[in-house]
Amino acid sequence: MRMGVLDIGSNTGHLLVVDAFRGAPPVPAHSYKEPLRLAEHLDDQQAVSPEGVSSLVKYAVAARSQAEDKGCTTILAFATSAVRDAVNVDEVVAAVREASGLDLQVLAGPDEARLTFLAVRRWFGWSAGRLGVFDIGGGSLEIAAGADESPDVAQSMALGAGRLTREWLQGGRTHSELRLHIRSTIADEAGAILRGGAFDRAVATSKTFRSLARICGAAPSSEGQYVRRVLPRRELSRLVSELRTMSPDAVKRLPGVSPDRAHQMHAGALVAEATMDLFDLSELEICPWALREGVLLEHLDAL
Repeated sequence: MRMGVLDIGSNTGHLLVVDAFRGAPPVPAHSYKEPLRLAEHLDDQQAVSPEGVSSLVKYAVAARSQAEDKGCTTILAFATSAVRDAVNVDEVVAAVREASGLDLQVLAGPDEARLTFLAVRRWFGWSAGRLGVFDIGGGSLEIAAGADESPDVAQSMALGAGRLTREWLQGGRTHSELRLHIRSTIADEAGAILRGGAFDRAVATSKTFRSLARICGAAPSSEGQYVRRVLPRRELSRLVSELRTMSPDAVKRLPGVSPDRAHQMHAGALVAEATMDLFDLSELEICPWALREGVLLEHLDAL
């Protein structure tokens, strides 16, 4: 069964076309990405600007066309933090539906954490034991933990790399102020997760963590998805210090960093370091599956 999964994130729109089989991992067949940067198109009233809506609609129309060209009869379309938090969310969803015919589902933060957890569980299997799963997006940080396919606790915090860059670093706040904000926010929510016990495996997903791991020495994507990749806390702490003084052009030249995300790496690294410190993790293992795969797996389970 060929299906499309359309992920409208705070940074990027990403269509993933897969060949899906019950009882087997989905096999990627086609990918189409655009750096929409919707989090940066939120105005002072937290509405997606007309320019942001126009870019999203244009991309949604093109994504549907590509999915149909590849033979998809089903397209699972969803949006995360930037659209979810916008005061004009209903208008944005309606504009996408009118132009593209796509029914854009807006995921709640805990659902985003839960579905990412499902993908990680399926990737590592039951032998991973109690999982702790961390995901830094453009608009939010998701954390989930548990020993089953559904997490015991699933949390979403407004600590995305793009959001923090725009509201704090570009807003004139200092590195120290941002660091304290990140750590106090995570610490206030950490108790519910820590009460469940230690993690048998601590895992990170999605682009920010993958980029940080690559900078810190993890294998490049060209070596395949089955190579074990980790983000060590010691190396990350060194990187955080370096990123404070690096120019955006210098960050762009680091391995694994997309040019459109380079300006967010400082804030993303601060969030990653805080999670590892507060949960006392010496390393995080990188999982190639994340939210898109979780949405697809839950849909296949329901068929």
